Amino acid sequence: MRLNEITYTDAQPVEGYGPGFFRIGGEVIEGGLLTAPTGTGAWGGYEDLEPLLALAGQVDVLFMGTGAEIAHIPSELRSQLEGAGLGVEVMSSPSAARTYNVLLSEGRRIALAVLPV
Repeated sequence: MRLNEITYTDAQPVEGYGPGFFRIGGEVIEGGLLTAPTGTGAWGGYEDLEPLLALAGQVDVLFMGTGAEIAHIPSELRSQLEGAGLGVEVMSSPSAARTYNVLLSEGRRIALAVLPV
């Protein structure tokens, strides 16, 4: 078996998560998380639209984690994000974090906005 070291470029992978938190870049973030090539920080949830819209033109796909279980995001939120040119993929937060890490290792232009489990 051949093992390759993964090198992340602009953004950092999600290292872990648990009840109410995410760990990324050695830092624990309580509550929601937004990470993109522009940086990482807390995210206020579906009503915190401005930082998501700021990603337009910088990323191709935004992965949105809805918590422990997959759920629909508000249709108005999806419309605004897609209207800004962002592709939106909705899944549970654990699935979104795993998918984000895999595509990040491939050098894709992606971002992650997740609600805690």
